[in-house]
Amino acid sequence: MKRALLFALALAACKEEVAQNTDPLPLAPETLGYFCQMNLMEHEGPKGQVHLDGLPGAPLFFSQVTDLVTYLRLPEQSNTVLAIYVSDMGADGATWAQPGAANWTDAKTATYVVGADVTGGMGAPELAPFADPAKAEAFAAVHGGSVMGLEAIPDSALAPLTPNVAEGDDDYARRLKSLSGTEG
Repeated sequence: MKRALLFALALAACKEEVAQNTDPLPLAPETLGYFCQMNLMEHEGPKGQVHLDGLPGAPLFFSQVTDLVTYLRLPEQSNTVLAIYVSDMGADGATWAQPGAANWTDAKTATYVVGADVTGGMGAPELAPFADPAKAEAFAAVHGGSVMGLEAIPDSALAPLTPNVAEGDDDYARRLKSLSGTEG
Protein backbone atom coordinates (compact mmCIF):
# COMPACT_ATOMS: atom_id res chain seq x y z
CA MET A 1 0.00 0.00 0.00
CA LYS A 2 2.85 2.37 0.87
CA ARG A 3 4.49 1.59 -2.44
CA ALA A 4 1.30 2.39 -4.38
CA LEU A 5 0.91 5.68 -2.51
CA LEU A 6 4.54 6.64 -3.20
CA PHE A 7 4.11 5.73 -6.86
CA ALA A 8 0.96 7.88 -7.10
CA LEU A 9 2.74 10.81 -5.43
CA ALA A 10 5.70 10.43 -7.78
CA LEU A 11 3.39 10.47 -10.80
CA ALA A 12 1.57 13.54 -9.50
CA ALA A 13 4.90 15.33 -8.99
CA CYS A 14 5.93 14.53 -12.56
CA LYS A 15 2.62 15.70 -14.00
CA GLU A 16 3.35 18.30 -16.63
CA GLU A 17 1.50 21.61 -16.43
CA VAL A 18 -0.92 21.91 -19.34
CA ALA A 19 -0.85 25.34 -20.93
CA GLN A 20 -4.16 27.18 -21.05
CA ASN A 21 -5.58 27.53 -24.56
CA THR A 22 -5.59 31.22 -25.46
CA ASP A 23 -6.76 30.99 -29.06
CA PRO A 24 -9.28 33.73 -29.86
CA LEU A 25 -12.92 32.74 -29.68
CA PRO A 26 -15.40 33.92 -32.31
CA LEU A 27 -18.24 36.20 -31.33
CA ALA A 28 -21.56 34.43 -30.86
CA PRO A 29 -25.11 35.77 -30.43
CA GLU A 30 -24.75 35.33 -26.65
CA THR A 31 -21.36 37.12 -26.36
CA LEU A 32 -21.64 40.00 -23.89
CA GLY A 33 -19.36 42.94 -23.25
CA TYR A 34 -17.47 42.86 -19.95
CA PHE A 35 -18.28 46.44 -18.92
CA CYS A 36 -21.69 46.98 -20.52
CA GLN A 37 -23.12 43.42 -20.44
CA MET A 38 -24.69 44.10 -23.84
CA ASN A 39 -24.70 41.75 -26.84
CA LEU A 40 -21.60 42.56 -28.89
CA MET A 41 -22.99 41.50 -32.23
CA GLU A 42 -25.62 44.24 -32.00
CA HIS A 43 -23.02 47.04 -32.03
CA GLU A 44 -20.81 48.51 -34.73
CA GLY A 45 -17.07 48.82 -34.67
CA PRO A 46 -14.16 46.62 -33.61
CA LYS A 47 -14.26 44.43 -30.52
CA GLY A 48 -11.67 42.95 -28.20
CA GLN A 49 -11.06 39.94 -25.99
CA VAL A 50 -8.64 39.31 -23.13
CA HIS A 51 -7.63 35.84 -21.94
CA LEU A 52 -6.72 35.72 -18.25
CA ASP A 53 -4.80 33.04 -16.39
CA GLY A 54 -7.19 30.68 -14.63
CA LEU A 55 -10.17 31.37 -16.91
CA PRO A 56 -9.70 28.80 -19.70
CA GLY A 57 -12.14 29.19 -22.58
CA ALA A 58 -13.78 32.22 -20.94
CA PRO A 59 -12.13 35.41 -22.21
CA LEU A 60 -13.45 38.82 -21.28
CA PHE A 61 -15.04 40.45 -24.33
CA PHE A 62 -15.21 44.20 -24.92
CA SER A 63 -17.69 46.12 -27.07
CA GLN A 64 -15.04 48.68 -27.99
CA VAL A 65 -11.27 48.49 -28.33
CA THR A 66 -11.04 51.58 -26.13
CA ASP A 67 -12.76 49.58 -23.37
CA LEU A 68 -10.21 46.79 -23.75
CA VAL A 69 -7.25 49.18 -23.53
CA THR A 70 -8.84 50.93 -20.55
CA TYR A 71 -9.27 47.57 -18.80
CA LEU A 72 -5.61 46.70 -19.38
CA ARG A 73 -4.53 50.02 -17.85
CA LEU A 74 -6.75 49.89 -14.77
CA PRO A 75 -4.62 49.78 -11.62
CA GLU A 76 -7.12 47.30 -10.16
CA GLN A 77 -6.49 44.84 -13.00
CA SER A 78 -4.24 42.34 -11.26
CA ASN A 79 -4.93 39.14 -13.20
CA THR A 80 -2.21 37.71 -15.41
CA VAL A 81 -3.09 38.52 -19.01
CA LEU A 82 -2.18 35.61 -21.29
CA ALA A 83 -3.44 36.93 -24.64
CA ILE A 84 -5.18 39.98 -26.07
CA TYR A 85 -7.02 40.12 -29.39
CA VAL A 86 -8.78 42.87 -31.33
CA SER A 87 -10.89 42.84 -34.48
CA ASP A 88 -8.75 43.23 -37.60
CA MET A 89 -10.59 45.97 -39.45
CA GLY A 90 -8.47 45.30 -42.53
CA ALA A 91 -9.58 41.68 -42.85
CA ASP A 92 -11.50 40.62 -45.95
CA GLY A 93 -15.18 41.43 -45.50
CA ALA A 94 -14.73 43.55 -42.35
CA THR A 95 -16.78 46.74 -42.33
CA TRP A 96 -17.43 49.20 -39.54
CA ALA A 97 -21.06 48.00 -39.37
CA GLN A 98 -20.03 44.32 -39.46
CA PRO A 99 -16.46 44.02 -38.18
CA GLY A 100 -16.53 40.22 -38.27
CA ALA A 101 -16.97 37.50 -35.66
CA ALA A 102 -13.64 35.69 -36.05
CA ASN A 103 -11.12 38.04 -37.71
CA TRP A 104 -8.98 38.52 -34.60
CA THR A 105 -5.41 39.79 -34.53
CA ASP A 106 -2.93 39.99 -31.66
CA ALA A 107 -3.53 43.34 -29.93
CA LYS A 108 0.15 43.69 -29.04
CA THR A 109 1.28 43.59 -32.67
CA ALA A 110 -1.73 45.37 -34.21
CA THR A 111 -1.47 48.90 -35.60
CA TYR A 112 -4.11 51.36 -34.37
CA VAL A 113 -5.63 54.49 -35.85
CA VAL A 114 -6.28 56.88 -32.97
CA GLY A 115 -8.43 59.98 -33.33
CA ALA A 116 -10.24 58.97 -36.51
CA ASP A 117 -13.76 60.20 -37.27
CA VAL A 118 -15.33 56.88 -36.24
CA THR A 119 -17.36 55.80 -33.21
CA GLY A 120 -17.52 52.41 -31.59
CA GLY A 121 -20.28 50.17 -30.33
CA MET A 122 -21.16 52.48 -27.45
CA GLY A 123 -21.21 55.66 -29.54
CA ALA A 124 -17.89 57.04 -28.27
CA PRO A 125 -14.75 57.73 -30.33
CA GLU A 126 -13.07 54.46 -31.19
CA LEU A 127 -9.64 53.08 -32.00
CA ALA A 128 -9.38 51.24 -35.31
CA PRO A 129 -7.07 48.19 -35.13
CA PHE A 130 -5.37 46.60 -38.14
CA ALA A 131 -3.07 43.60 -38.57
CA ASP A 132 -1.50 45.28 -41.63
CA PRO A 133 0.10 48.70 -40.94
CA ALA A 134 -0.43 49.73 -44.59
CA LYS A 135 -4.19 49.24 -44.20
CA ALA A 136 -4.09 51.37 -41.03
CA GLU A 137 -2.30 54.13 -42.96
CA ALA A 138 -4.91 53.95 -45.74
CA PHE A 139 -7.74 54.12 -43.17
CA ALA A 140 -6.15 57.17 -41.51
CA ALA A 141 -5.82 58.88 -44.89
CA VAL A 142 -9.60 58.66 -45.30
CA HIS A 143 -10.82 59.02 -41.70
CA GLY A 144 -8.06 61.09 -40.09
CA GLY A 145 -6.19 60.18 -36.95
CA SER A 146 -2.70 59.02 -36.07
CA VAL A 147 -1.24 55.56 -36.61
CA MET A 148 0.53 53.90 -33.65
CA GLY A 149 1.10 50.75 -31.65
CA LEU A 150 -0.80 49.64 -28.53
CA GLU A 151 1.66 51.04 -25.99
CA ALA A 152 1.73 54.47 -27.69
CA ILE A 153 -2.05 55.02 -27.40
CA PRO A 154 -2.45 58.03 -25.09
CA ASP A 155 -4.76 57.80 -22.09
CA SER A 156 -6.59 60.86 -23.45
CA ALA A 157 -7.82 58.68 -26.36
CA LEU A 158 -9.59 56.48 -23.79
CA ALA A 159 -11.38 59.22 -21.86
CA PRO A 160 -15.17 58.98 -21.82
CA LEU A 161 -17.22 61.64 -23.48
CA THR A 162 -18.81 64.23 -21.24
CA PRO A 163 -22.09 65.82 -22.28
CA ASN A 164 -21.88 69.41 -23.44
CA VAL A 165 -24.24 71.14 -21.03
CA ALA A 166 -23.96 74.38 -23.02
CA GLU A 167 -25.62 72.66 -25.97
CA GLY A 168 -28.82 71.98 -24.07
CA ASP A 169 -28.55 68.74 -22.12
CA ASP A 170 -30.95 70.16 -19.54
CA ASP A 171 -31.50 66.87 -17.74
CA TYR A 172 -27.76 66.41 -17.26
CA ALA A 173 -27.36 69.99 -16.03
CA ARG A 174 -30.28 69.56 -13.61
CA ARG A 175 -28.79 66.35 -12.17
CA LEU A 176 -25.38 68.00 -11.75
CA LYS A 177 -26.95 70.89 -9.85
CA SER A 178 -28.92 68.46 -7.72
CA LEU A 179 -25.78 66.53 -6.80
CA SER A 180 -23.85 69.70 -5.96
CA GLY A 181 -26.69 71.00 -3.75
CA THR A 182 -27.17 74.20 -5.77
CA GLU A 183 -30.65 73.35 -6.96
CA GLY A 184 -33.50 74.36 -4.71
